[in-house]
Amino acid sequence: MAEILPDWFFSISPLYQALLAGLFTWFMTAAGAGIIFFSRSVNYKMLDLLMGFAAGVMIAASIWSLLIPAMNMAEAQGVTEWIPAVVGFLLGGLFLRLCDAYLPHLHPSLSRNQAEGVPTNWRRSTLLVLAITLHNIPEGLAVGVLFAAAAQGIDPTGTATIFGAIALALGIGIQNFPEGLAVSAPLRRDGMSVRKSFYYGQLSGVVEPLSAVVGAAAVLLVQPLLPYALSFAAGAMIYVVIEELIPESQHHGNADLATLGTMIGFCVMMMLDVALG
Repeated sequence: MAEILPDWFFSISPLYQALLAGLFTWFMTAAGAGIIFFSRSVNYKMLDLLMGFAAGVMIAASIWSLLIPAMNMAEAQGVTEWIPAVVGFLLGGLFLRLCDAYLPHLHPSLSRNQAEGVPTNWRRSTLLVLAITLHNIPEGLAVGVLFAAAAQGIDPTGTATIFGAIALALGIGIQNFPEGLAVSAPLRRDGMSVRKSFYYGQLSGVVEPLSAVVGAAAVLLVQPLLPYALSFAAGAMIYVVIEELIPESQHHGNADLATLGTMIGFCVMMMLDVALG
């Protein structure tokens, strides 16, 4: 990995590293949305497989990239290692639950009258983008926080490294691919133009580079927040997996295929994190 990346990447501020990683995850969202230029119809077996894959990636990332480093850092700070992990994890889930309850959004497989959050007259396209944007926020935060953690160098076991942060960004980027398609495909199917369908699909990933920088800046300013911030991101990501990705992947009758995708995604992210981290 060190040979692949340019030397200047390792010498720049973790804020810039987080920004570049966030831009990569956004690019992968746009790449997934760009599939709509080549096909109007959607292969739901493939989409469900990819959504399951995304769920597996997020589960593995939450464990190896976030919770384990969080506990190691807490121990290094002289804190009971499981306390920040539990507190941050539950706060992350609570944060997403509150956002889910109040922010208007619509899951791709549902009709307009099944939108969640406070009632609104917003268009279907806006609600679809907000649904994916909602869980892209913790993904961006996770990337930014891990780059900041690597820069602090307070993890005695070395589980929070710049290579681990790169592995996390790579894994999230891979699983963002089907999410971009999950927004653009329903819009195209509803008759929206190809350009607009792509625009709204990629728009859902814009928040990731922004939240990556915010996460990195927050923990660089307040170092004791690191284990809580990592656990917070893990809790938010697991909430998204259980509340949205797994149900969405099994909505079209492809439960076995989606489950297989989840297991493959888990293994891929686990291998990335162990091999690179």
